[in-house]
Amino acid sequence: MEMKKLFLFLFLLSSTLVCGQVVRQNLSVSTENTVMVFSVTESDELIYRYYGNKLQNLDAFSYELQRTPHQPLPVAYPSFGGIASIIPALKLTHADGVMISELKFSEISTTAVDANVTETVIRMKDRCYDIDVVLHFKAYLKEDVIAQYVTISHREKGNIKVENLASGYLNLHADHYYLTHFAGAWADEMGWQEELLTRGVKSIESIKGVRTAQTENPSFLISVDGKAEEYAGDVYAGALAWSSNYKLSFQLSESGCLDVVAGMNPFASTLTIEPGREIKTPEMIWSYSHNGKNRISQNFHSWSRRYALAHGDDLRPIVLNSWEGVYMKFDEQAILSLIDDAAEYGVEMFVLDDGWFGSKYPRDKADSGLGDWMVNKRKLPHGIGYLADYAVKKGIRFGLWIEPEMVNPRSELAEKHPEWIVKTGKYTPYLERNQWLLDLSNPEVQRFVEKTFDDVVAMSPNISYIKWDANRHANNVGSSYLPVEKQSHFWYEYTQGLYSVYEKLRNKYPDLIIQLCSSGGGRVDYGALKYHDEFWASDNTNAVNRIYIQYGTSHFFPAIAIGSHISSSPNHQTGMPLPLKFRVDVAMSGRLGMELQPQDIKGKDIVFVKRAVETYKEVRSVIQHGDLFRLKSPYDSTDWASLMYVSSVQNKAVYFVYSLGYHNRHQFYTEKLKGLSPDKRYKVTEINKGNKSASSAAGKVFMGEYLMNVGIQLNLSKPYESAVLLLEEVE
Repeated sequence: MEMKKLFLFLFLLSSTLVCGQVVRQNLSVSTENTVMVFSVTESDELIYRYYGNKLQNLDAFSYELQRTPHQPLPVAYPSFGGIASIIPALKLTHADGVMISELKFSEISTTAVDANVTETVIRMKDRCYDIDVVLHFKAYLKEDVIAQYVTISHREKGNIKVENLASGYLNLHADHYYLTHFAGAWADEMGWQEELLTRGVKSIESIKGVRTAQTENPSFLISVDGKAEEYAGDVYAGALAWSSNYKLSFQLSESGCLDVVAGMNPFASTLTIEPGREIKTPEMIWSYSHNGKNRISQNFHSWSRRYALAHGDDLRPIVLNSWEGVYMKFDEQAILSLIDDAAEYGVEMFVLDDGWFGSKYPRDKADSGLGDWMVNKRKLPHGIGYLADYAVKKGIRFGLWIEPEMVNPRSELAEKHPEWIVKTGKYTPYLERNQWLLDLSNPEVQRFVEKTFDDVVAMSPNISYIKWDANRHANNVGSSYLPVEKQSHFWYEYTQGLYSVYEKLRNKYPDLIIQLCSSGGGRVDYGALKYHDEFWASDNTNAVNRIYIQYGTSHFFPAIAIGSHISSSPNHQTGMPLPLKFRVDVAMSGRLGMELQPQDIKGKDIVFVKRAVETYKEVRSVIQHGDLFRLKSPYDSTDWASLMYVSSVQNKAVYFVYSLGYHNRHQFYTEKLKGLSPDKRYKVTEINKGNKSASSAAGKVFMGEYLMNVGIQLNLSKPYESAVLLLEEVE
């Protein structure tokens, strides 16, 4: 008995012994201010060590690693296999049916793409099978952004099945983790939510296939040991550049570590891979800040303007979009009148929205004509070219709306090509917004969409803007093109097909402005955005709702890309009446446009709007290319919201303040400004001034030091009052 007890004691002791792992090499991916560190052990494990502030010396990472059988070390790309029990980034089934994969480090290479971008490639191999998993990292130095993606290929004797292939993995160790994510619905996108992560797994995911960002956006913030603050604290950020099903998993284990796995959603998406074929994941975009989440936003904004947005250096034109002005009920004279009004107000781009096409099935309502991209001659007898030429003669540019991925049952296209519709077997292809989805996994459909775009643009050399919409999800999915054994490839192949069309069109029309729209903000993600100049953040144009929507959106996406329009009162979506000044002041905080019938503007309001349009032209370089500073969240309990933009050389700033509720006569708003030079002198000018001045500071000069430590007092007491101040450097 005593021998048994001794044996049991020695067994338990051995199971808790700390095992040393010798580090033979440290690897790093660096930007100007951050670094991601991995270590290679003597057994060729690739261990995730650190992501955070840049370190001058990595020697300490070479000390022996300690682990127990109950606490394995976090690997750089966790697979299903070994002793770890976290959600894997990689899960596959080999050709012989084995479901395990253990990855070992093979080699690393780093290349300077240019003075600002380095690319690091870490190659890994399975310990027992001929499989290559390659981690790719692009480090954008000045922007403090790291983009990661993964490729997988193999040389097994048969096909392998990949059930989960994530784009990126993040391992953190702290006392507490606060997750900020963004959720909502149609007309209520990008709602800010923050929560303390507790033991277990928190998942944010979508299986909608199309418009996957509308109700849950594939971006997030992790703040450690406290809620995310704007200008203090450690914050990690991730945004998945993918326009289809995705999954973000946050697993808080008994060790206190947080494991984040992000990538394509594995739901009904097993990929069968033949020997020699390579599969590539979408990019996961990472950033870190030691100085709060506003720095994260600035990192993403700078990066996207330079690398993830078409024409990021160009100023965006002021747009009048026809939708809320006339909807589909228009004729040629009505459109000519809108063009006249656009020119009269100083607008620079007129966009004709839905309803201009369809022959056999005219597009007079949303139930017909979609897919038949010929001009409705009854509405527009002289065609699109006539309207575009007329606009140019009036001194403005011309654009058109299209929705080439979709088709109405009542259309010539649906009658001619029923095999192009997404459907499966004997099951019904359900309608959503009276339309079906075209199967972009099919190269023939891809060619049709590309030709549709070509044909539309060819209607006039004066078409300089396309609004690309997508107004439904994917359900009851299936493809008559994909073979039976690869129906689960649909989500991946559809999105790759879409991106292939985007890329061809962008290469073919490099100067065209293309807006990304998907029932509003259904495709606000960096997978699609790099092919577009801007996006429509929401079909909800109500200024109060837009403050909240654009607040959430601003965490990852820059003002230059956020279409923000002056709309009618009462608003068409909410029925809420709002003062014109408030509606204008909110719209000016993004890419300014108009979404109303200009003839509804009367009297002195005409002068006010014209002046606001001209003022925006004078300050838009600051708003569209400047640094954002969020000052007061609309989610705070004070019923205020404020933000400002500061030029890169700190010589000009635009400051927006909104009152969202009643404030008694003893209350006033003041906020310490951000981003100015303390040694410069700034003259304050109130723009879009209403019947009374909002501040006695107007016309005065202040040192930047004073403005950033004391602030400016504003008298905005009533609901939906607002102020916009311009700060300009003076000698």
